[in-house]
Order: sequence, then structure tokens, then C-alpha cells
Amino acid sequence: MRPSGALRGLLDFLLPAGCLTCGSWLPAAEAVSLLCGRCRATLPVASRPRCPRCDMPLGTGRRPAPQCRECAGWPRQPARARQAHLLKAPADTVVHALKYEGWPELAVEMGQAMARGVRGAAPDAVVVPVPTTDRRRRRRGYNQAELLARAVAVELGLPLFDALVRHRGGPTQVALHPLERRANVQGAFAARPDASTVLDGRPVLLVDDVLTTGATAAAASLALERVGATDITLVTYARALPDRG
Repeated sequence: MRPSGALRGLLDFLLPAGCLTCGSWLPAAEAVSLLCGRCRATLPVASRPRCPRCDMPLGTGRRPAPQCRECAGWPRQPARARQAHLLKAPADTVVHALKYEGWPELAVEMGQAMARGVRGAAPDAVVVPVPTTDRRRRRRGYNQAELLARAVAVELGLPLFDALVRHRGGPTQVALHPLERRANVQGAFAARPDASTVLDGRPVLLVDDVLTTGATAAAASLALERVGATDITLVTYARALPDRG
């Protein structure tokens, strides 16, 4: 039985919800999203122009560089990448809460934001999450990329297929140099035995939480290419900007 309006108000007063990013009180109408309206409005979005392939902001000058340095070394797939936000406050707090602090409820709103950037781009695509290791799944209780992929699939009305397995896992990618990241995930992914029956000749929306160098996406895309996936778009919630310092 749902509580009455008066009881909901009392519960809201006695057990107030706090915004995950700034800690401010959330009214009941906003508590479902776990973010206050002010923080949601300040989630950082990449400025334009952006690289047509990897969506990296190219700066505000009139003549951007002829080739984006961030995806110049990428292999053929993923063909493109799209992100909802930049990995800066408060988006970085949202990612951390989903990935490390046990807030799977965030995935729905995050996935909806991700879906807006690719809506209509590939109406016959299959949504595929980037898998994590069994050890990390056990520790977290879920794979954050799978939760995001499910939300993206629901929002876009597309099929979700858990096509990949991660049969080895090196150290976390967080502190690794780009070349170390590439070596760390090389050969880490394989397609499930039945993947070709679903993916052969089909475009794929490959879903992960964060894009940093593209090494993980490239390794996962290679496994998808081997079973016939033809056009792979990496879709992430956040994009880490390179440290130019």
C-alpha cells in the first residue's frame, strides 16, 4: 500500500534523501534520480566542435587540427564514440557512485542520457555491454556496464545481448599509461559461442561507463568483429579528458 500524501511528507522529513554529488536535501520528486536539479543541470557536456569519430572536443578555434590526436591510433573499430558527459564534477562523482559505492539505481538515468546521443543513429543495432571480470562482478555485485547497457536498450527499444566474456583481467586501468592500457586488455575479450548468430552483419552499440584512451573498446570491438559485427559505436556515460600538463 502506498503511503498517503501526508505520510510521504512525514517520511520525507524524517528520512530525507541527499543528493549524491552535493549532499543537499532532495524533495521526494527528485529523490528517485538521486541527483538534485542543480547538479543535474551542471553535468559537463563537451564543447563544439568535436571530432566526428571519437567526439573529443577540438577547442574553440576556427581551424581545428586536421586530425584528432585522441583517436589517430585507433584501429578500424570502434568506428565512432559518443559520450553523454565529460568526466568532471559532478559527473565523475556519479560514475564513482555507480562503479564503487553500490548505487546501481543511478544506471537508469545515466543510460537515458547516453541514449539521447545515439537515438536514431542505428535503428537495427544490438546493444552489447563491455564485460568485467568475475572477481570484480562478485565484489561489486553487478557489472556497471551491463546496467547501463540495459537502460540504453530500454530507452532506444533495441535488443540487449551479452555477447562478450572477459576471460582474463589485468590490473585496473585507472593508473596505467595509454600503452600499458592497450597491453593490459590485449586479448582479454572473446565472443560467446552463439554471438555470430545474433551479431553477424549487425551494427553494435558497445556500452561502457567511461572512455579514457579507447584501449578497452578496441579490444572488445576486435572480438565483436570476429563474429561479424559490422559497425561498432562506443557509447559511454563520461569521457576523460587527456592531461596536457
